[in-house]
Amino acid sequence: MKCNWKNTAKNIGLFCTLFTTYFISLNTSLKAAETVVLRYGVWEEAISVTDLQSIAETGQVPQKYKVYTNKFPLEKRQKFLEALQTKKCVNFVTLSRLLYTPVGSTILQDFARLTSRKDDAGMQALRTALVHGSKPKEGLSIISFIQNYPSERLVINLEEVSQVFSNLNLSYQQTNQFMQAITPRLAAKSTKQALPFDPSEAGSGKVQVINLPKLKDEQRQRLVPVDIYWSNSVTPAKPVVILSHGFSSNRTDMRYIAEHLASHGFVVAAVEHIGSNEEYKIDLTDLTTSRLTSMKPQEFLERPKDISFVLDELAKLNQTDKHPLQGKLTTDNAMVIGHSFGGGTALSIAGAELQVDSLKERCPQVLGTTVSAGEGLQCVAKDLPENRYQLQDSRIKQAIALNPTSFLMFGETGLEKVQVPTLILASSKDETTPALTEQIISFNKVPSPKWLIGIVGATHSSIKDPMSTAQREEKKSVEVVGEQAADIRKYMKAITLAFASQMTPEANKYQVFLTPEYARYASTQAFPIRLVTEIPADILKEINNAVSNNQQ
Repeated sequence: MKCNWKNTAKNIGLFCTLFTTYFISLNTSLKAAETVVLRYGVWEEAISVTDLQSIAETGQVPQKYKVYTNKFPLEKRQKFLEALQTKKCVNFVTLSRLLYTPVGSTILQDFARLTSRKDDAGMQALRTALVHGSKPKEGLSIISFIQNYPSERLVINLEEVSQVFSNLNLSYQQTNQFMQAITPRLAAKSTKQALPFDPSEAGSGKVQVINLPKLKDEQRQRLVPVDIYWSNSVTPAKPVVILSHGFSSNRTDMRYIAEHLASHGFVVAAVEHIGSNEEYKIDLTDLTTSRLTSMKPQEFLERPKDISFVLDELAKLNQTDKHPLQGKLTTDNAMVIGHSFGGGTALSIAGAELQVDSLKERCPQVLGTTVSAGEGLQCVAKDLPENRYQLQDSRIKQAIALNPTSFLMFGETGLEKVQVPTLILASSKDETTPALTEQIISFNKVPSPKWLIGIVGATHSSIKDPMSTAQREEKKSVEVVGEQAADIRKYMKAITLAFASQMTPEANKYQVFLTPEYARYASTQAFPIRLVTEIPADILKEINNAVSNNQQ
C-alpha cells in the first residue's frame, strides 16, 4: 500500500507519529538488525525482528511474550501495537537535510538515549537508518527502521521514548495545538463583495527580463546575481520591488510574483544570495557530506547588504544613457518581499535588530528540544562577533515577509524596531518555520501599520513558483505545491500587488484587497484565508496557553 501523502498525518496520535517518524527515518540496507532488545526499567526481553514484524502485521502478541506484555496496562499495550503498525510518509529531502545540520546532530544525540551500543557509532547508525528508512513508498515504520539499522542487535530503552519524542519539533506541535484551539473561530462566513477588478489578473504590460548573473560588489568581493523584471507599463511613480529567496533556493523561486508585478508597471529585482542559495543543500547521491552546515554566520549580514547593493546598482542604471530603464527607477522608494530566510532578511532591512546576544543565550536550550529547521538556521548566527546588528536601509519603505524566520534571530525586542508598514504571511502546516512561533508571536511585536495573513492548509513552499517545486510535486512531497497550491499563488499575486500599490497614487483603489473581507472572499474550501491587523485578545490568550503548556 502506497503512502497517501495528503492524509497521512490525519488521525494519528502524537505519540505514534513521533515514535514512528524517528524509527522509520533510520533505515539502511547494510548489516540489518536481527534481534531487538526491549528494555523497560529492570525488565528486558529480546525479540526477533521476524516476531516483531508478525506482531505488527497481525496485531497479535505470541504466547511466549504475553507473560511480559500482560504486566502492562491495556492502554500501553495498545499504544505499543499502534506504534508498530503506523506508517508515516516523510519528506526524504527535508529529513536528509535536517540530519546533517548542527540541529540534526543534537536531535540524534537525544535519540541516542533510546538505544544502547558498546561503540561510539550510535549517532551515525541512527542517521543512516533514518535516511534510508524514509525511502519506502509505503512510508516509514518501526519495522522498516529496525530492518535497516546497521547492527545485528538493537537495544531500545522504552522509558526514554516518551520524553525524547515529546520534544520533537516543539514549535510545530505548539502551532498544531494553537490551530486546533482557534479553528472553530475561523469558520468562513458567507460573504459577497462587489469588487472593482481582479488583482490576480495580469496587467497590460508585456514582461521582459534583464539577466545580470555576474553582477559583483567589488567592495565585498561578492557576486550578487539579479534578474530584473519590467514591462512597457513601467512608471517611476511605482516603487522598485526587491525579491529575497529562502535558504537553499535561488532567485527564480518567486518568479510568478515578479512577472505579475512587472505586468502592472513595477520594476522587480530578484536577488540571489550566493552564500545561502541552492548550492547549500545535500547531495542526495552522497549523504556522507553536506554543504548545509558550511553556511557562514556572516550570511545574516551579507543578505541585507546584497539588497542595498542592488538598489545602488539600479540607481546607476536609472542614470545610464540609452538604458531601457533610464529615468524609470525609483530606488529611494522601494519595497522588499522575502520568503523564509528571505523573510527574515526582509525584516532585517526593514529595521528589525539582529540580536546575537539573545541567540547565544537561547540556542543551547533550543537545539536540545526542537527540530524546526528554521530555528536551527537562525542559530547559525550566534557565532557572529557583535551582540547587536542594525541592518536597515532607509530606501526600503514597505516589507512583505512570507513564512519568515524571526523568532530567535530578533530576540525579544528586535522586531519592535521595524520602521515600515509590514505584511507577514503564515501557513498552518509549515514545519520549517512553524506559524505560531515564527510569524504569529513575532507579528505581535511588530509596530503598526501591519497585516498578518494566515492560510490554513498551506505549507512552507506553497507560495513558491511551480517550476521551483516541480521535483517535489513529482515525488509526491508532503509540501502542498504546484497545481495543488494554485489558489494560494493566485491570492499571493493579488495581495502583493495590492500591498505594493499602497506606495502609488492608486493606493485607494487597492485598499479593499487588504481587508479581512477580501481574505474570506478569496478563501477556498481547501485553503481558508484570514487577515488581521491586530491579534484579538482572546486569540492572544490561546497563543500564551499553547506556548506555556509546552514549557512546563
